[in-house]
Amino acid sequence: MAPDELKIQLTETEEKICVLLDKCKEYLQAEKGISTTCRIAGGWVRDKLLGSQSNDLDIALSDIMGLAFAEHLTEFAKSQNIEVGTISKIAQNPDQSKHLETATFKMFGLEIDLVNLRSEEYASNSRIPTGVTFGTPVQDALRRDMTINALFYNVHTRTVEDFTGKGLNDLRDGIIRTPLPPRETFLDDPLRIIRCIRFASRFGFQFVPELENAVKDPTIQEALVSKVARERAGMELTKMMKARDPVHAVSLIQDLSLFDPIFSVIPTDVVSTFSHPRSANIDSLKATSILRLLLSDPSTGLTPLHPLLTRAIREDTTCKDRLYLAATLTPYLGVTYKDKKHREFPAITYVIRESLKLGTQNHYLDGIPALFAASEILKNPDLNQEKFRQSSERVIIGLMLREKAVHNVNTGSHWTSSLLFSLLRELIPCCETIEEGLEVSAASEKITIYNRFVERVEELALTSAVDAKPLVDGREVVSLLNFKAGPWTGTVLARVVEWQLEHPEGSKDECLTWLKEQLSAGTLDIDQNGPASKKARIYK
Repeated sequence: MAPDELKIQLTETEEKICVLLDKCKEYLQAEKGISTTCRIAGGWVRDKLLGSQSNDLDIALSDIMGLAFAEHLTEFAKSQNIEVGTISKIAQNPDQSKHLETATFKMFGLEIDLVNLRSEEYASNSRIPTGVTFGTPVQDALRRDMTINALFYNVHTRTVEDFTGKGLNDLRDGIIRTPLPPRETFLDDPLRIIRCIRFASRFGFQFVPELENAVKDPTIQEALVSKVARERAGMELTKMMKARDPVHAVSLIQDLSLFDPIFSVIPTDVVSTFSHPRSANIDSLKATSILRLLLSDPSTGLTPLHPLLTRAIREDTTCKDRLYLAATLTPYLGVTYKDKKHREFPAITYVIRESLKLGTQNHYLDGIPALFAASEILKNPDLNQEKFRQSSERVIIGLMLREKAVHNVNTGSHWTSSLLFSLLRELIPCCETIEEGLEVSAASEKITIYNRFVERVEELALTSAVDAKPLVDGREVVSLLNFKAGPWTGTVLARVVEWQLEHPEGSKDECLTWLKEQLSAGTLDIDQNGPASKKARIYK
């Protein structure tokens, strides 16, 4: 893209906003003696220059606070018969990266934020500025994270302003660069390291060498651990997983030796029981690369996936992001940690909950540990194995798919995504190096095993049986068996599910008859501290 091709084309609505801001500036100068300049800043400018639409406008003001200008703008707009939405004041909140008071409102259906140009000073032990003051456009541009985010659009002159002198060229050339020397920029706010990775993966841009060197500096990496709130790191990571190329993000994390500073931020009283070989971190890049390959239209000769294996991704917009983050965290497969009471837990839960501070939104905290557990249950589903011939094949497969970790809508786990992640896990050893990629023959053999398993699930009509509720509920079981409700009820209901899988056409009445027969024969697995005759073997 040539420099002169980087132009901003305003929509009709954006044109109206710029005209109103320009007229308001003239009115304030003439009638109130207030001099200010309105510039649209940051992401809107970047996205418009790249040909994308943005519905959020951040207006940077010179020599006036955002709330004061918003009140003047509202008054002026009314004189022009233009409605402006209710003004909201967003107070300073450094923990949420709100370092200045902001006024926000809607105009012509677009979200508008107003804030003054600023200059910042940082302490050595925090990424929160110790001083935030009015700044010049140059100072404001230089304190931003990247040159491509430091561009302004002057609404009065209708020109793009590049006060760093590098933003437009970097946008054209696909370059990630910091306005100030990267070491200074990252020591002030180490979160900018993760943001640089996110934007590189979003746009397919590359780091300049001096930025890479700065990130690898142990002092910078220590600052990333000590100065950045884990919530902020987790927020940036989830945005990377939603970007167009999460693999690029993971590749940068690996190349820059950032896996542990981002993911393995573990207190010293836990770390002694929480470790994995650093060489295992490369599995993160292998896993995400393989996932991208599986989800694309392969031209490498790989056996295509059975369509059902990607069903959950088509039906759940969050599933793909969750799978990519799970793939990124594959070095924690099989790793455990102990808490202060020496209780052992899966490490993946700790990483998501504490290192990234991610909760159940989008089913990260509950869904990803479930994927890890499901991959252990579902691994190597080769139908030629003896375990598929020990009893009814339909019962065995049905129970596998109904496992809570494998299929549970409350954790976002769908058996198809669980099966896909299990396959992904088994394909990692088929990738000796990232450069060589998957060994096609071995990988296709694995994929074929999984495809055949899914085909058998379809042949046995199990796709809907996975969601089927027991024909009888707990109350009916208690009433029928005339026992006091207790943990045994779940055991009996589990046997009911087995019966349903064995008898797909069976009715509720037939199921109740079977239950009565099992009770009479003493073959129900009931333990409610009753007579020994009521304890029984599991239904086979």
